[in-house]
Amino acid sequence: MERLLVLVRHGQSEWNLKNLFTGWKDPDLTEQGVSEAKSAGSQLKEMKLEFDLAFTSDLTRAQKTLKLILEELGQEDLPTIRNQALNERDYGDITGMNKDEAREKFGDEQVHIWRRSFDVPPPGGESLKMTAERVLPYFNREVLPEVLSGKRVIVAAHGNSLRALIMELEDLSPDEILKRELGTGTPVIYRLDEEGKVTSVEDLAG
Repeated sequence: MERLLVLVRHGQSEWNLKNLFTGWKDPDLTEQGVSEAKSAGSQLKEMKLEFDLAFTSDLTRAQKTLKLILEELGQEDLPTIRNQALNERDYGDITGMNKDEAREKFGDEQVHIWRRSFDVPPPGGESLKMTAERVLPYFNREVLPEVLSGKRVIVAAHGNSLRALIMELEDLSPDEILKRELGTGTPVIYRLDEEGKVTSVEDLAG
């Protein structure tokens, strides 16, 4: 029985392009983001991968990325579950702020701590630890059982919500996951054993 799980970070968004803290705000994809999503679909199609079920967040950029991927695969009608548990990390009071402007206002070191520490949240927002505490119970309750039952599952979400999943799947430390870069619109392909342990991982970013 194949136990396939594919994670995809959304394509470039309008706020990615403007270098803004996006969080739970809902900008659309850029033209580049659309192209990245279509390319992800083409890569999966070349690998002859098909899916039985999809999960995505409550935000447009992830939903649209998934839609474009499924169109490339000819699976537009794939059953899809949306849930805000898969939303990006909430950046709280710095949401919408340009990252360079934030550094000028709060200092390089403080912004770096907010962005790259595991358990220090920005004011009014979530740390990666808090994001994981939201994402992982949902994944373990709703997504993983579908994979273990033999369904081929694709999850289109966000840099930090996916980092929370990758940290668990690959058994990474907080330091290791913070160094893990996830390219926009780049699939990461996991195959699992019957206990949910990863037997192989392939990052199509190369």
